[in-house]
Amino acid sequence: MKRLIFDPEHEQFRDTVRRFMATEVGAHAEQWRADGIVPRDIYRKAGANGLLCTWADEKYGGAGIADFRFEQIIIEENMRHGDVGFYINLHSDLVAPYVAKLGNDEQKDRLMPGIVSGEKILAVAMTEPSTGSDLAGMRTGAVDKGDHWLLNGAKTYISNGILADVVVVAARTDPNSRHGLGLFLVERGMEGFERGRKLAKMGLKAQDTAELFFNDVKVPKANVLGDPASGFRYLAQFLAQERLVAAIGFMATAQTAFDITLDYVKERKAFGKPIGAFQNTRFKMASMRAELDAIQTYVDQGVLLLNAGELTAEDASAAKLLSSELEGRVMDECVQLHGGAGYMEEYRISRMFTDARISRIFAGTSEIMREIIGRSLGLDERKMS
Repeated sequence: MKRLIFDPEHEQFRDTVRRFMATEVGAHAEQWRADGIVPRDIYRKAGANGLLCTWADEKYGGAGIADFRFEQIIIEENMRHGDVGFYINLHSDLVAPYVAKLGNDEQKDRLMPGIVSGEKILAVAMTEPSTGSDLAGMRTGAVDKGDHWLLNGAKTYISNGILADVVVVAARTDPNSRHGLGLFLVERGMEGFERGRKLAKMGLKAQDTAELFFNDVKVPKANVLGDPASGFRYLAQFLAQERLVAAIGFMATAQTAFDITLDYVKERKAFGKPIGAFQNTRFKMASMRAELDAIQTYVDQGVLLLNAGELTAEDASAAKLLSSELEGRVMDECVQLHGGAGYMEEYRISRMFTDARISRIFAGTSEIMREIIGRSLGLDERKMS
């Protein structure tokens, strides 16, 4: 189905992004997967080409474009022609907005130029060894010492954990309140800030995921984002965009898997004819085509709602749930249609299958998404009992 949300200037931009992703990312992705990390220089190259934080104010080096469709295009083209392990979306669309929207003028003047240029790579640290989706159960704590905050704790499964120069760290500031959290800017080189293992993963091989440790880290008051007691509210405020960003990526990878498989079933022969000529193959491809079009339309509508400032937590959760579940089904079907070749790592579909398994887990599991949607329907046991 033709997508109706893009204008000619979006498509021109897409051509530029596609060339960048193919030549600067996709061409090197095999080596980066072997290395288990992308080079720092790719962020600087993306910044030099205007692909980081297109929404950022021009005084910080951004384009000042308040239209998320441009960011959507960057995410899609990276998934299709770059590499899913290059977390440009985390940097530009998940973490940088914390600084831009919660930071004061001093913080933005100090950090945003480097964020937009790619000199300062970003990460956000919420997940802990003992807590996953339950942010209220966070144990990492920060104590107000007058002229600074003293931060102690540990985080795990942190994307960009090795590369990051600035980490937005969520920590408990009120031990008597489940929601008493603050957000702290922890910078590379701060005493007591240590990186643990670069974690080995099932997929996303080029993406560095790490443990982070904070041992009596003195965080200056100038590195507190907003109200140090309102971190839980801030996290909830930004989660809708995070889940929509995830959904955009899931749909792009699912569509790419479909395209790869469509080419394969047209060429691969069995019993003297292309396997795409068998009814079973046609029906499976037809079902995937219909579902991809339907859920892509839902995600595109979410982008327009985000642009209008009307994207709700429930809508974003539904987009994330539907797209991640569809991505999983599409990857499984596409591997099956590739037959034995689909199990071989030299085929892209094999790598995409393992990359996609995390989609139903991070940014909130499918179960959490259903819980959020269900509660919005008034189906909350606390209110119904």
